[in-house]
Amino acid sequence: MRILPVDRSTVLVELAGLDEVLALQASLTSAPIEGVTELLPAARTLMLRFDPLRLTREQLKGALADTQARRETVTPTRASGPLVEIPLRYDGEDLAEVARLAGLTVEEVIRRHQASEFTVAFCGFAPGFAYLVGGDPALQVPRRATPRPQVPAGAVALGGAYCGVYPQATPGGWQLIGRTSMAMWDPDRDPPARLTPGMRVRFRAIGAGEPEAVSAPEAASAPGAAEPSRERRGAIQGAPPVGPRIEVTAVMLPALVQDLGRPGHAHLGVAPSGAADRAALIAANRAVGNPPGLACLEITLGSAAFHCRGDTRDAIVVAVAGAAVPLTVQRASGEVFECAPEQPITLGPGDGVKLGYPTRGLRSYLAVRGGIEAPRLLGSASRDTLAALGPAPITKGVMLAVARAQASGADPDLGEDAAAAVGGGSDRSRCVVPPLPASGDTVVLDVVAGPRADLFTDAALATLCDQVWQVTPQSSRVGLRLRGLQPLMRRDATELPSEGVVRGALQVPHDGQPVLLLADHPLTGGYPVIAVVAEHHRDLAGQIPPGAKVRFRAT
Repeated sequence: MRILPVDRSTVLVELAGLDEVLALQASLTSAPIEGVTELLPAARTLMLRFDPLRLTREQLKGALADTQARRETVTPTRASGPLVEIPLRYDGEDLAEVARLAGLTVEEVIRRHQASEFTVAFCGFAPGFAYLVGGDPALQVPRRATPRPQVPAGAVALGGAYCGVYPQATPGGWQLIGRTSMAMWDPDRDPPARLTPGMRVRFRAIGAGEPEAVSAPEAASAPGAAEPSRERRGAIQGAPPVGPRIEVTAVMLPALVQDLGRPGHAHLGVAPSGAADRAALIAANRAVGNPPGLACLEITLGSAAFHCRGDTRDAIVVAVAGAAVPLTVQRASGEVFECAPEQPITLGPGDGVKLGYPTRGLRSYLAVRGGIEAPRLLGSASRDTLAALGPAPITKGVMLAVARAQASGADPDLGEDAAAAVGGGSDRSRCVVPPLPASGDTVVLDVVAGPRADLFTDAALATLCDQVWQVTPQSSRVGLRLRGLQPLMRRDATELPSEGVVRGALQVPHDGQPVLLLADHPLTGGYPVIAVVAEHHRDLAGQIPPGAKVRFRAT
């Protein structure tokens, strides 16, 4: 067992293989370590998130050593879960290639795949994507040399030692052998993921005359389940018949509903997501008297306008924080005046507020007293752009309902992640952070050594901090794509099995140009992490515009 630090509240426990990972996970599930908040298993590692206020890293190491010493050598999860049968039409584009790689006929591939009983080892990559193990060893074929830009939802594929079902249309590099109509992810179901760790899975071939729509998700949710997602019906766009509301009268890029995210659902393959600049969202909410974590609008590159709608009794209070944008208020009477950021603005029916183009920073947050009414999934209204979870992007003409949450200047119990944003160094009112950058500026970000820094050459480790990195236009909420004159070279090109990653991780693909993971990063990744941006600079990273430059400073 090797413990690899990730950041101040996360470690990777590296083990000999998947069986060891699942055994340790089973032990920690049956006898939890106080202070450990989440487990994320992967091929050879178990990521542990812990509360550093309750458990030091040295205490965690000692507790893990005790657990490892007394646990059983076999895992009970390999064949203990319920059995799920998945109907499958074997018509995948790569079926013949799989047969060639395995030295079998197509018919024998299908026979062996159906005869296998798989187990859900872990979830990652995308919500509802389960890594299935235990198939016929003859069907362990390599991934495609070039990933497909789009794999359809329901595609069943093989990749190395794993089999998986793509829950939605995403890029992918596994070998496609067929497709199913069974929904792997349904927000209206509890839990929304069809496959969870420990479940057993078998595939059944669909005959030529058998209908494709062979399964429907459960219609009813368990008592106490999260409110069903209404995104597909566009509920956020429907204006209520009465009460105050906000009309989006102009927006250059679609705005996103964001709050502090949905941590704690890694077992479903769901990443936390949430605001790219959490401190700015909290500041906007505080300005209008909201609890810090209420849903706001995240507006990229400004250039947006909003108007209050309702009858003569309706008024709303809004505030804007984050990127430095000119703010103009226009009354229905025709009066126009400028307003400062993070200041409450009272708007009556017909009044509007306009955001100009930011002079510094990238993302602004519009808060409204009471919060924005939006459907919640797994306790959050955040839009995860990678996983396509949460309310649909907000465009011109959308009418937003104002919620009636209790406004309060006091901070409620925010949970570990939100508390980190408030008290862990990312709140700009409590930590000295440089001004937000403009395009062309060079931003200095503190980093700590990543869990896979030892896979890189000494020259690469020096280059990471000595070189200035350009932020490319391909950057997004998923990550900042960086480019430097000198790529970061590895000691060897051995493939790294997928393992858990965190916001702020600096992944290095094969081309040596790093990607700084932001709010909508995937849960797991197969590229080595050379360094991790310190928590107190992660919000700042979410405000770096394309065209700016980054220099890393080792701490």
